[in-house]
Amino acid sequence: MSALLEIKSSVLRQVQVCPSFRRRTEPEPASPSAVPQEPPTGAWRPGDGVEFFAHMRLILKKGDSRQGLPCPEVLLRSGSPAPAEPVDPSRDLRSLTQEEVGMLYEEALYTVLHRAGAMSPDQVDDEDVLLGYLRQVFSTGAKEHTEAIERVRKAKAPLYALKVCVVRAKNLLAKDSNGFSDPYCMLGILPASGAPQGQSGQKEPRFGFRKGSKRSSPLPAKCIQVTEVKSSTLNPVWKEHFLFEIEDVGTDQLHLDIWDHDDDVTLAEACRKLNEVIGLKGMGRYFKQIVKSARANGTAGPSEDHTDDFLGCLNIPIREVPVAGADRWFKLEPRSSASRVQGDCQLVLKLITTQRDTAMSQHGRSGFQSYLLLLSLVLRLEHPAEQPNSSSWRGELSGPASTILCLHGGQCNLSPLQLAVLHWQVSSRHHQMCTMDYGYLLGLLEDLQMHWEEAASLPQDQEEGLADSFSAFSEFGLQLLRQLRHYFPAANSTAVYRLELLLKCLDKLQLFQPSFEICPFETELSMDIAAALKRGNREWYDRLLNARSPREQPGPQRLAGLLELADAIYEDLQACYSVYANLFYGILKVDVFTLTFRQLERLVAEEAWVLTEELSPRMTLQVASGLFELYLTLADIQRFWSCIPGRDGRSLALAGIHTPFLPAMKLWLQVLRDQTRWRLQGAVDVDTLEPVDASSKHSSSAATASLCFSHIQELWARLAWPDPAQAQELGMQLSQDMCEAVLFYTELLRRKGDTQPGAASEAVSEPLCVVLNNIELVRGAVGQALRGLAWQEGAGGLEATLPRPLLSCTQTLEEDLQREARTVTAHLTSKMVADIRKYVQHISLSPDSIQKDEAVAPLMKYLDEKLALLNTSLVKENLNRVLEALWELLLQAILQALGANSDVSADFYGRFHFTLEALVSFFHAEGQGLPLESLRDGSYKRLAEELRLHRCSTRECIEQFYLDKLKQRSLEQNRFGRLSVRCHYEAAEQRLAVEVLHAADLLPLDANGLSDPFVIVELGPPHLFPLVRSQRTQVKARTLHPVYDELFHFSVPAEACRRPGACLLFTVMDHDWLSANDFAGEAALGLGAVSGIARPQVGGGTRAGQPVILQLRRPRAQVRSALRMLEGRANKEAQEFVKRLKELERCMEDDP
Repeated sequence: MSALLEIKSSVLRQVQVCPSFRRRTEPEPASPSAVPQEPPTGAWRPGDGVEFFAHMRLILKKGDSRQGLPCPEVLLRSGSPAPAEPVDPSRDLRSLTQEEVGMLYEEALYTVLHRAGAMSPDQVDDEDVLLGYLRQVFSTGAKEHTEAIERVRKAKAPLYALKVCVVRAKNLLAKDSNGFSDPYCMLGILPASGAPQGQSGQKEPRFGFRKGSKRSSPLPAKCIQVTEVKSSTLNPVWKEHFLFEIEDVGTDQLHLDIWDHDDDVTLAEACRKLNEVIGLKGMGRYFKQIVKSARANGTAGPSEDHTDDFLGCLNIPIREVPVAGADRWFKLEPRSSASRVQGDCQLVLKLITTQRDTAMSQHGRSGFQSYLLLLSLVLRLEHPAEQPNSSSWRGELSGPASTILCLHGGQCNLSPLQLAVLHWQVSSRHHQMCTMDYGYLLGLLEDLQMHWEEAASLPQDQEEGLADSFSAFSEFGLQLLRQLRHYFPAANSTAVYRLELLLKCLDKLQLFQPSFEICPFETELSMDIAAALKRGNREWYDRLLNARSPREQPGPQRLAGLLELADAIYEDLQACYSVYANLFYGILKVDVFTLTFRQLERLVAEEAWVLTEELSPRMTLQVASGLFELYLTLADIQRFWSCIPGRDGRSLALAGIHTPFLPAMKLWLQVLRDQTRWRLQGAVDVDTLEPVDASSKHSSSAATASLCFSHIQELWARLAWPDPAQAQELGMQLSQDMCEAVLFYTELLRRKGDTQPGAASEAVSEPLCVVLNNIELVRGAVGQALRGLAWQEGAGGLEATLPRPLLSCTQTLEEDLQREARTVTAHLTSKMVADIRKYVQHISLSPDSIQKDEAVAPLMKYLDEKLALLNTSLVKENLNRVLEALWELLLQAILQALGANSDVSADFYGRFHFTLEALVSFFHAEGQGLPLESLRDGSYKRLAEELRLHRCSTRECIEQFYLDKLKQRSLEQNRFGRLSVRCHYEAAEQRLAVEVLHAADLLPLDANGLSDPFVIVELGPPHLFPLVRSQRTQVKARTLHPVYDELFHFSVPAEACRRPGACLLFTVMDHDWLSANDFAGEAALGLGAVSGIARPQVGGGTRAGQPVILQLRRPRAQVRSALRMLEGRANKEAQEFVKRLKELERCMEDDP
């Protein structure tokens, strides 16, 4: 018994199964000796089907990669450099003449030789280095270089000027009673003679316009400028611009005072009057006079000093102004030690030249033009085309290059907007000749946009040049987008990032479009981009079509190429959706996916329609297989569109593409049917009927079969035929073929199991166990696959339920496989029948003197050994099947042993009763084996009843006979009719009153279609009522609905009526005058439920109870079990009882 106790609940091992489609026709019953038919030889028969299913796995693998919508992370796999972009030297600025090159060279030298201002730490201040760099830029020889320098040195020095923007001040002192001041600025240039001397031992007071200073030379009046007064504020904002001529950039200073204005007469007006005087000397007294007039309205004394209103000053040497200009806060300084100041002032300073003695200036060439030409030459040197990884160059210039450009831009008074325009124009042109980093170009556009918003406008010629650069760059970008797949492949993350930056550059160009008086684009840029993408899509498609499926080839050859083309289109759409779509729409609001999908889907649909029409008249198996694969890809394309939320696939050109493919689908299913059979045949041929590994209990052929069905089901799921009626036709064909293939496989398997060595001799055949496990595994796999074949039945069908034809097919296959399993199980257990009978006979022949467990021990040991082997070899489901079969064998063997022995002792039956209960415990195995409900059903009940009756006395058997009659229920209502009676017990007279009322719907037992019924009323069992005789009603002639209303009395004690089995037996007979009476039916009524016996009568009434309707019936098998026990007994009482019952049975022999 230990084997069953060790059985654990196990789950049938599954092979990966995807939704598959199966169909089969209803199989005709086949004899066990029938030989399975070989699959027919088809035109597509590669070996034993291995190649076919290997190709199918490739199709499925391709389908797995197309489940759902793709993710960018899956496609962006490569970080290698992006493909090289096209370059066009003709896109450079026009070539310069030799004279123009010489003029530009001297212009650059002039800039270096007359540089002024402070250099930043990252700039080069070495004149030789700068001049040497210019020699490299212009590729000049040493002699020519020296001569050019000499010519430039002889030219006149430029005139310098300082551009000053007084922006704002903050945190000034409050000079007025209201807690604020009314500040204004007075600023001017202090020539070298007016500059404060260097500090000595004694601190000198600083220069101030209000105090004046003693100078040997006159101070030009035009050097003094003044801002507006800002009332009641400590943080004034002026944003006023001034231009001062500079006599000596090395010694001149910019001086600025901030004053608080309190009077009605403004100092600014006085300064303006002063500036009308030209060429005066002794300006110091005029400053004092201005102060007196402005401060005291002419009443203050000439020596009065008004330092209270002074808010601070600044002294900035011109030589300290940065070459690139300065925009910074300067801390205000006191005029003397007695001054108290605070706060800061923001100034924007730029040192420029107003006159230049160069050839370009003399020819009217502006600094804007010279800077553009110079920057173009510098970029050619800094970023040559042959430089490795040139596409990653981000405009990093060398120190000399950036210094020269900074000097030239500053001296030529180029604004930040002009510099941004120049760098964009030159860099964008240079990019088209030598690829640069788009991030650098985007940065230039962002810088240009920022300055564009701040500045007023550009001169018309400069704006036109900028517009031309935008047009050229957009044309270049559109050219790249036309070849999007080549220059920006979706699998290359580097290229995709460059595409993102390019799109952002184009988006920036769109922002400038409304700002131009002369529009650089003839149409909206987004429309141009869409047109370029469409043209690129068509060119890409035509190249693939001509390379893989040219129209001049025959149809079968074009089919393979068109399949490759369709696969390429699907992959391209995946890339477009996951990579390109978000970029184009997020940046430019261009729906590139919809544009591309619609265009490519329409093109491939047109090509597929033409090819299917050409191939349909001469369809072959090979062509059908190719069309099947093509349709799968086309369906994947259509399904891809439908997976996107908000997209409707009914409007696609592929919406009805399934129609011309239907003949190919039907033919391909024939190919699949034949190849499946060949594959199963080959798998069984090489199968050794041994477990594939230690953890499995099935062999290799079962795994192969399950995998085949899995592949078929997954292909059906991918097929997803859209037309419901056609899908049902295809699905039923496929399901029938699969069911036939499964039965073909099980038959092959069973035949091979019978031929294995040891299959006929071993009690537990290992090959047969493997065969049984294989059937169970395939049963589960094919069941799941058939459920995956569900199609939608019409418009209102539900996909969740199996269609009725498929459900019927599935149920029929399940019955066939269960029958196969039972056949193999019977074959497996049949080898144990002889041993089981031997051990049962041992129990029956055991002497009464030995213990019951000793008599049963050999049988239990045998079962324990065999079931231990079965437990090791069988899966849980099959083990239960074998246990059920063995259980039935044991019950039948014990029943045969009981039937073969009569007139034995009670110990004989006691041993078998003990054996039966021991076997129940063994097979139940504390819940790990068969359930008790299953064990104690069927033959067990019969055997248990037999054993119980064998141990009963004759009278107990007779009582059981009547108990069985009371338990019997009519299985066919109203077939034998009904009898209505009323009974009660009269306690005072100690008699039972029985009233037979009427009958209805009796059987017609006479030739005239009627009967002559009467009713026999008797009490049983006879030994309980030995003195009571039966009574009978009158005969009612020619009726099937007799009415009797007859009352009968039986004098019986109440105690006898309460005994188990005590009952009234009503027998309805048909009276015959010339032959024996015919039996019409019987009914039994237990006396325990009769009024007056079950409970005493109330009130002493003579009649009580309601009529009882009894269904007439005939004795059934369960009633006769006690009769058989009595037949085997020789005592007189038993024999007389049996004799009387047999006489009654003879009356029933000729009844219907």
